[in-house]
Amino acid sequence: MNTTVPVLVELSYILAAVLFIFGLKMMSHPRTAVRGNLLGSLGMLIAIVVTLLSAGVVRFEYILIGILIGSVAGAWMALKVPMTAMPQMVGLLNGFGGGASVLVAGAELLRGDVAGVDHHVMLIATAVSGIIGTVTFWGSLVAFGKLQELKMFKKSFSLPGQQALNALLFAVALGLAAWLVLGEPGYAPWIYLAIVLVTAVLGVCLVSPIGGADMPVVIALLNSYSGLAACATGFVINNSVLIIAGSLVGASGLILSKIMCKAMNRSLANVLFGVMEAGSLAGSEDEFYATVRSTTADDIAMLLDGAQRVVFVPGYGMAVAQAQHAVRDLGKLIEERGGTVEYAIHPVAGRMPGHMNVLLAEADVDYEQLKEMDQINPTMETVDVCIVIGANDVVNPLAKTDPNSPIAGMPIIDVDKARTVVVIKRSLSPGFAGIPNPLFGAPNTLMYFADGQKAILNIVTAVKEL
Repeated sequence: MNTTVPVLVELSYILAAVLFIFGLKMMSHPRTAVRGNLLGSLGMLIAIVVTLLSAGVVRFEYILIGILIGSVAGAWMALKVPMTAMPQMVGLLNGFGGGASVLVAGAELLRGDVAGVDHHVMLIATAVSGIIGTVTFWGSLVAFGKLQELKMFKKSFSLPGQQALNALLFAVALGLAAWLVLGEPGYAPWIYLAIVLVTAVLGVCLVSPIGGADMPVVIALLNSYSGLAACATGFVINNSVLIIAGSLVGASGLILSKIMCKAMNRSLANVLFGVMEAGSLAGSEDEFYATVRSTTADDIAMLLDGAQRVVFVPGYGMAVAQAQHAVRDLGKLIEERGGTVEYAIHPVAGRMPGHMNVLLAEADVDYEQLKEMDQINPTMETVDVCIVIGANDVVNPLAKTDPNSPIAGMPIIDVDKARTVVVIKRSLSPGFAGIPNPLFGAPNTLMYFADGQKAILNIVTAVKEL
């Protein structure tokens, strides 16, 4: 019996890992994403139940209290947190994952060696978990503050010699990690606490200088960090399913970060360590906006009435206005009148990876109508009307024309090539990168100044009255 139980536990963990892998694969396509999510959830349920039943748990009171608190908090967030705040919540959950890894590794260090785990292997894994987990936790809190646009985080902040300071903190953390592995066991808890304190400062210093436009990359990277911290903690407690799950999250997060960087024409090192200083822009706001022309819902309805091909370009403003359902209704109305409707999706539109895809999927927009930037750009000249709702930096021509711009070199959606561009925006205020957009004053651009949802609903009404 003693040999049978561990075998059954490991077989259950393998089953959970297989469910994780297939679930992750299925989540790569919207049609199978829900089933993939359910498979992953089932795998996690199996892993949790098997762990609780096999880990020699004597008392479940604290575990049940934790489950109750976590369930209430999770239900509250699911019901109360709006879609516009989803990036902040994702960033915060990344941080919680890193923090949990730090606490579990620290608790295991206080408890002592785990049966079947080499002493030095455990200490190395504990140090890695402490470093990565703490950086993830504090870095995610800063990212949350930036996404929430809290006053103290609204602007990027860097100290003189920031990179040297980061390198010094990392070197100190590595030195403490070496001391933890090779030093006297009696000092281990205090050394681990020192590692946590040093890397807490490092986490804040790493994310504070990063600008808001780079937040989608940061969120993806912090997600990867949380997975790597969990993987290291799996080695600490000798849990194979945690090692596998952490590895999957870490690898997928790194891949996603690479995709985000490619979409911005930036290297990952540049995002993390290159504190970008914008040079003087080739033109002023007054110059860019001297030729801005405003329009009305009735005028836009007239344009759409004869349009054969219409492309929507959604951005964070659509999320703020919760206009995705109204956009879908307008799209359906255009299709009923014989037009073709597509949605141009920039990889970093919004505040987190896949933000626009999630919003449009919530509104039941057909996935086949969503076109990636590389797919839509070559045919943008054949678009009759391009409606930009809430997007700014991802359609800003300065990325191609001004080498001093903070977004210089970033691939954009070439909306300026469409025959007519309609930009729906509350005002001429800049996007997250904090720079003006000459598209607003282009000869083929019309500005409709209004709340996104209200503007689209007005256009729907005007189209129906034609």
